[in-house]
Parts: sequence; C-alpha cells; structure tokens
Amino acid sequence: MRTLWLLLLFIYEARSHAVSTPNFVLLMADDLGIGDPGCYGNKTLRTPNIDRLARGGVKLTQHLAASPLCTPSRAAFMTGRYPIRSGMASRSQVGVFVFSASSGGLPHSEITFAKLLKNQGYSTALIGKWHLGTSCHNRTDLCHHPLSHGFDYFHGLPMTNLRDCKPGEGSVFTRALRLLVFVPLQVIAITLLTLAVLMCLGFVQVPLCVFFCLFFLAALVLGALLCFLHYFRPLNCFLMRNRDITQQPMSYDNLTQRLTADAAQFIQRNAKTPFLLVLAFLHMHTALFSSKDFAGKSKHGAYGDAAEEMDWSVGQILDVLDELKLANNTLVYFSSDQGAHIEEVTVKGEGHGGSNGIYKGGKANNWEGGIRVPGILRWPGVIQAGLEIDEPTSNMDIFPTVAKLAGSPLPEDRIIDGRDLMPLLQGRSHRSDHEFLFHYCNFYLNAVRWHPQNSTSIWKAFFFTPKFFPEGANGCFATHVCFCHGQYVTYHDPPLLFDISQDPRERNPLTPTSEPRFREILGTMQAAAARHAETLRDVPNQLSLGNLVWKPWLQMCCSSSGLSCQCDREKQDGRGSR
Repeated sequence: MRTLWLLLLFIYEARSHAVSTPNFVLLMADDLGIGDPGCYGNKTLRTPNIDRLARGGVKLTQHLAASPLCTPSRAAFMTGRYPIRSGMASRSQVGVFVFSASSGGLPHSEITFAKLLKNQGYSTALIGKWHLGTSCHNRTDLCHHPLSHGFDYFHGLPMTNLRDCKPGEGSVFTRALRLLVFVPLQVIAITLLTLAVLMCLGFVQVPLCVFFCLFFLAALVLGALLCFLHYFRPLNCFLMRNRDITQQPMSYDNLTQRLTADAAQFIQRNAKTPFLLVLAFLHMHTALFSSKDFAGKSKHGAYGDAAEEMDWSVGQILDVLDELKLANNTLVYFSSDQGAHIEEVTVKGEGHGGSNGIYKGGKANNWEGGIRVPGILRWPGVIQAGLEIDEPTSNMDIFPTVAKLAGSPLPEDRIIDGRDLMPLLQGRSHRSDHEFLFHYCNFYLNAVRWHPQNSTSIWKAFFFTPKFFPEGANGCFATHVCFCHGQYVTYHDPPLLFDISQDPRERNPLTPTSEPRFREILGTMQAAAARHAETLRDVPNQLSLGNLVWKPWLQMCCSSSGLSCQCDREKQDGRGSR
C-alpha cells in the first residue's frame, strides 16, 4: 500500500508539474488584418489551420496591438510595456528601423518574457522576424540581438521584410529618393541650363569650374543613388542563425518552408523539456512571397497566396505538437503585430494589403483597423474550446500571462502594463483588467480607451487623427503610411469621442447633444491620461535620427571583401536548433 501511495503521489506531482510549466508557442504574423482569417469572417481566404486553432481555443474579438507599427508593437509584446517606456517610440516620421546597421534597439535593461522563462529553465527560440535592433557600438557586440534578450536560439531576419529585399518589387524609399535625389538633380539641371543660356546670350560670364562643380555634384548624387540601389538589399536583407549570417542577401525560395522546418525541429528536440518558441512570420509584410505550392492558388492574388502559405505553416506547427503529444501541455497564441497595411498598392494598381474587416484605418494609425488584430489562444483542457471574448485585451498581456504560467515572478523594478489573461480565458473573470488602454502613435499619445466598471460601454477619445489622402480614402496613400504629428494630423479640442461598443466602425463621433455625459466622460479619460503620463520616465530615444542612420562600422557582412556581402550557408548549414 505504501508503494502504491508513493506511486500515486509521484504521478500527481508529475501531472501538477506538467500543468504548472506548460510549453509556449507564440505565432506572430506581420501586417495581417483582422478581416483576413476565416474565423474572423473571411469567406474567400482559406485559413483552415488558423480556424482550427480558434475552434480549439478562445477567440479574442477586441485584441489590441500596443502600437500600429512593427518595431514599437513588437517591443511592447516582448516586454509587456508601452514602447514609450523603453524608448522604442519615435518622435520623427520614421517609426521603425530601416537599416541593419542602426545603433538603436531594444535596450538590454528591458526584460523580455524570454529572459524570464530562460531563468525558469525553459529552452527558448525565436524563428523569423526580429526588427528590434542588432548592435550598439560595433558589429560584433550584438547588444540588441535576440540572443541578448533571453533567446537561446535565433534563426531568421534581424531586420524586416521590405519591398527592396525582393528584386522587381519596388522600394519603400520612393518618397525619400524623390526628395533627396530627384529634386536635387532637377535643381542642378535647371541651374546648369539657366547658366548656359545666360552665358550664350552674353548676359553673364560663368567660369568653367562652376559647370564642372555642378556636373561633379550631379555625379555624386547619381553615384549615391546607384550605390544605395546596389547595396541596400545585401546589407539589410539577410538571414542569421544565432550570431552568424547564413544567407546574404536573403533568398525567398522556400523561405517559409525552411523556417517552419526549423521551428518544428526545435519543438522535436525540446519535447521532453519546457520550451518557448516564438515563430514570427515574415508574412504578410511586403514584399509578398510564396512558394510554387501556393503561388497563384488563392482568390486574392499575391496577398492571398502568402496568407494561405502562412496558414499552412501554422498547421505544420500544430501537427508537430499533436504528433509529439504536446498539445495538451502547450499554450498556443496567434496574433498579428498590427492591422493590415491599407496603402500597400503596387505601381500596377494591385493591392498588396489585407483586410481589416469592418474597421476603419489600418497599419500606422490608431483607428480600430490599425490596432484591432486577431487574437487566438489554445490550451486543451485548460482553456475552454470555442469561446469568444469581446473584452479589451492587449498584446502586452502575453508577457504577464506567460510569466505567471511559467512560475516566474514579474519584475518589481518597473511598471508592467500587460495583465494576466488566464482569469478571463478560464471564465474566472468576465471583465478585462484593463479599465484604460492608451494608444500611442509613435511617441505621441493619440487616443485613450475606457471600459468603465459595471458598464458595457467602451469609450475611445482621440486627441488627434491622421489626415487621410485623397479625401474620402481609408488611408494616407500620398505618404504610404500615416504620420503622427504636424501638418499630417488634425488635432481635436475637445477630443473626438466614440462609443466603440455601439459604433465599432468609428463613423459617428459623439457630441454633448448625442451623449449627455460627454464632458464627464472626457474629463475622466483626460485625468487617466494625465495619471498615466506621470508614470513615464525620460529614457534614451532608440529611434532618434542618430540611432536610425546607417553606420558603416556596425554593418554585418558574411565576407571580408568590401561590401560584396554574398554567401549562402543555409543549404550547407545542417545544424539544427537547440
């Protein structure tokens, strides 16, 4: 009997330990709209695996990105904190890193959920997109690299996927090139022509050295343009495995398949120990890409092909969990870093952005279409399958949720803005712990969301809104993304007020006439914003101009012969993930 009791006790403790230390698979899409997956209402884009995930878990219908741009949103996701707290919120028009050799990035002082879980004995991996910086002072310090933020293993793109990474797909720098290259060339050409005409008419005598200097200046500008066009792709679009470059420039051939296989291998190798896998897809950011198995197969062009390939990848990960009998002890999360990029239209007029469903706006603005994203969590036997929750939640909530489930205490030396989701997911609470949420457009507080206790209303007040162009459009097509200050926005005094619970499309701003408590509601929200502002501290701006610009001494290159930077070790490198 004593032996039997000991055996039962051992089995109970083993099961308790398994439940208390689940595995985590966090799947993060890039620029996927809430209207794209079938489980969120899309009838023509095939996403059977994302839909399978939703059927087996909880679907959040008011899941919000902490920022509508890649870099700040991912910083918030990793740290559970508004990006302004870590200096990952830009004061300029450029809100993300665009060069691999920038010195800004997620500060080493920030604590990611990967760091917490690594300290709890978890194996940790990030496969796919990082976009939170690489190095600080020299190309080998890798101070912002995933391995410096708690991940044991990294395989993917330290930067982000861009049109410039794929030949023939155009450039995200078109507007900047027009301003910095074509305008100066036009000025030089007009100056040369004017001086030549005046000289021919005998009005002035112009030394030949003036013409030489102007031609030389034009040659410099053209040379800089050619260098940029030639070198940008290899210098910024490359894959790394841990600290080593494995493919420069990056090839899109079977890229999703390669990264998915590595993610599956990581799970297989760590099946007997607790693990954290962050699979950050390069889909759906442009340049769009898909393998031959998916190209031309969807009803939505290149965007649909890429979305269906990403869904296939989700299915491969779910299948591996099932095959290894890990599904019941693994919390799976699927989301997107922000809404679909409405303004992504090719020179041929083909839309390369997704669907934000009924919601206004998209990526780079805080209308619901820019921040309301898919949010699916599955943990069989722990989270009720098929549940739908319409309470306000944030991608910052993953940090405290994962930390608590892994048995890690939260850091006490800083404010954590996320809230543990488990009471809501398990039905122990029917209200979000977020009474207020603050929506930032880069550095600037753009809007406040208030879900009062004992009320079904969800108020949202805008201090400013972007100026959509052309008039009547649903985005800022002239600038490719909406900007956050100056002439590009309209300031509102009093703030623009909506009740999201009644007007999710944000079409009908409230007035003192239509809402008797108009000023009382705004007063409460402005007071909350003021209290929130008092919790902020001055920190170094990681997205300042000085931190954004390209620094040659930080440039990583897989060869030592100048800036040729070409290698392909992806096929040769047989090393698997840890």
